[in-house]
This record gives sequence, structure tokens and C-alpha cells, in this order.
Amino acid sequence: MNRKPQTANRLKLGIAAAFMVFGSATFEAQQVVTLQEAITQALQNKAEAKKAALEIKKAEFKINEAKAGALPQINVGGNINYNPIIQESLLVFGGERMIVQMGQKWTSGVTATVNQAIFDQRVFTGLKAAKSTREFYVLNAQLTNEQIIENVAVAYYQVFVQEENLRTIKASYTNTEKVRNVIKSLVDNGLAKEIDLDRTNVQLTNIGSNRQQLVNAVELTKNALKFYMGVPIENEIELEEKTIEPKPELMASAVNLDERSEMKVLNKQKELLQFNKKATEAYLYPTVGLQASYGWAGMGAKFPLTNGLKNDVLWSDAAVIGLNVNIPVFTGGATKSKIQQAQIDIEVLEKDIEETKLGLDLDYKNAISNIDNTLINLQSMKNNVALAEKVQKNTQANYQHGLATLTEVLDAENALTQAKQNSANALLDYKQAEIKLIKAKGELHTLQQP
Repeated sequence: MNRKPQTANRLKLGIAAAFMVFGSATFEAQQVVTLQEAITQALQNKAEAKKAALEIKKAEFKINEAKAGALPQINVGGNINYNPIIQESLLVFGGERMIVQMGQKWTSGVTATVNQAIFDQRVFTGLKAAKSTREFYVLNAQLTNEQIIENVAVAYYQVFVQEENLRTIKASYTNTEKVRNVIKSLVDNGLAKEIDLDRTNVQLTNIGSNRQQLVNAVELTKNALKFYMGVPIENEIELEEKTIEPKPELMASAVNLDERSEMKVLNKQKELLQFNKKATEAYLYPTVGLQASYGWAGMGAKFPLTNGLKNDVLWSDAAVIGLNVNIPVFTGGATKSKIQQAQIDIEVLEKDIEETKLGLDLDYKNAISNIDNTLINLQSMKNNVALAEKVQKNTQANYQHGLATLTEVLDAENALTQAKQNSANALLDYKQAEIKLIKAKGELHTLQQP
């Protein structure tokens, strides 16, 4: 008659012993890549960053090209000609007609010319525009890098949270498996019911299915991270093991939207359009240039390069210095029309700047609201985890005293697992909101700092 109470007590003791190892499982994580290391690799490897750097280099060559317009232009040329047939002309002197050959069998010469712009508004404006173009590409490269940093940070924390969920589900699987093994031993010895074993096996199968889904999720998010890092997908990476703490102080500081890279790029683009307008206006101004040339020429009946005056070849030099002035008078209104078009381009961009600033302000306000809500939710989920742990421990204790069923125990374990996963997902929501707020403040570069 005492067999059933004894059996129940042994079952409870077995289950209690199994629960003593709950949470004892540890999972080693190799510290291979930090967020900062992931960002560094991305900035070094991604094609977008490399192309942005090449655009800066190209702009530097544009500056050199523009400078060349303000420097002296020196050209040296030479020629040698043979005239097999020399043209003859009829000349009349004192009533007498004479047929004279005009020219020589051989002519040759070397001429050096120098052109120097003294005043050319187009040249000076072009130089300023070239320097501004380089600044534009520097800012554009900064914006590109910020986009890369954002992508890497979001992908990094997605991996982090999925791995956290995987660790939680692995611990739950291990703990449930140990309970299953204890119950199986008791069933084999006739000390427990077969239905208790079936219940734990169902629970274990469900947890195993969730575990496999998370294994796949970790793999997919890691692949995404490796893509944003610009490393081969087949490379194995592990994240550093660390605790993530919220940063509510981020909401305290103000933001200057004009310091956003997006605004700097647009303002620099406006500056380039203004230079374009000035370059067009330069066609209304006169240009002044200095020109000088020096030449050495030889001509005669014989090959001039190897003969001199004694062989009837005359060599002589000549030099010219002049000032060229070009004054535009009338172009049919074409220049004025181009200036008006350039002004409209500026006004259109100004509208884009206004719209972009409004959008950035909206992003900032939304980022503040989102991070505030995610902080509240994160704290709620943490509290829920603590409550679920309390419920689990009390359920275990009640079971040992015959006040709870095995189903309730397993449900409590399942609830704790779900609470931990919800907390991890809330952490991901917070980190994504945090990244958006950092971006809205124009401080994505701070993520490169440890």
C-alpha cells in the first residue's frame, strides 16, 4: 500500500536532483571579432569605401588639371620642308618684266611659344571648383563610411542576439534532457509513469526544433555580417562575449542637424553649383593673356640642317611678345540663358536641402521616441525574466512537496526560456534604436571607439 507514495517521492527527488543542475551548462565563446574590429575590416574591404577613396584621388588630379590653366603654357615645334617646284611670279621694274622664283628649295625652323593667362575668370573659378569638388568627395566618402558602419553595427547585434537566444535554448534543451533521463530511469525501474516520459520527450522535441531554427538563424545573420565586413562567407567568425548595457545618456545631448554628413554633402553640392554659375558668368568678362615666341629658321637651296651661309643657306632668328585681349560683346543671349539655368539648379537643390533637413529632424525625433520605448520594454522584459525565474524555482519547490505537477514544472521551464528570448529580442530592438539615434546625432563614427 505504501508503494505509490514511495514511487512518487523518488520521482520528485529525481526531478529535484535534475533541476539542481539547471543553469549549470556553460558555453565557451571564442573572442575573435569585436564590433570595432568588424567596422575596421568593413572600411578596409568594402567596395563602396574603396570607390569613395578613389573618387577623392581623382578629385586631387582635377585640382592639378585646374592649376595647369593658371600656369604658363609652353610649346616647342619644328619643321623641315622641301619644295620640288618653286612658284614663280611676274614682277615689273621700270617697264621691264622679270620672272622671279618666290621661295627656296628647303625651309626649316624651330619655334618656342609661351602663353600666360593674366586675367581669365574661368581659370580662377575652375581652380576653386576643383578644390571644392575634392572636399565634396571627402564628405561623400565620410557619408559612405557612416552607412557601412551602420550596416555592420546592425548586423553585428543581430548575430549577438541570435547567439544569445541559441545559448538560452541550448541550456533549456540540456536541462530538459537531464530531466528526461532521470524520468526514463525511474520508468525503467517501475517508479514513474510512462506518460511523464512521453511529456518530457515531446517537450524535448519541441525545444530541439527551436534550437535547430536558431542554429540556422545564427548562420544566416553571421553570413550577413561577413558580407557587410567584406570578408569571404566561408570564413569562420566568433563574436566577443560581453554584456550589453543600455545608454540612456544618449537622449540627454542635443543635436545639430547641420553637422550631419547628409547636410554637409548637400551644402557642398550647392557650393559646386554656385561655382558652376560663376564659371558661366566668366564668359561675360574679358580675358587677358601674354604671348611670346622665339624662332630660328633656315632656308636655302640645300638641306638646311647641315649647311650654312657659305652653301647658300640662311639661318636667322625672330622673337615676338604680345598681349591678347578678348572682350565678349554679343553672344545672342546664350550666356545669359546658361546663367539662368545654373541659378535654377541652385534653387532646386535648396529645396532638396530644406526637405532633407526636415527629414533628418523627423528621424531624430523618432529615434528619441523609439529608444525611450525600447528602454521601457527592455526593463519590462528583464523584470519578466526575474519573475519567470522565481516562478520556476517555486514550481520546483512545490513539485517536491506534491503541490505541482510535472506539466507545471515543464511549463515553468518553457516560460523562463521564452522570457529570456523576449529579453534578448528586446535588447536587439534597443540596440537598433540606439544605432538610429547615434546616426540621427551624426555620431556613427563613435562606434569605432572601444
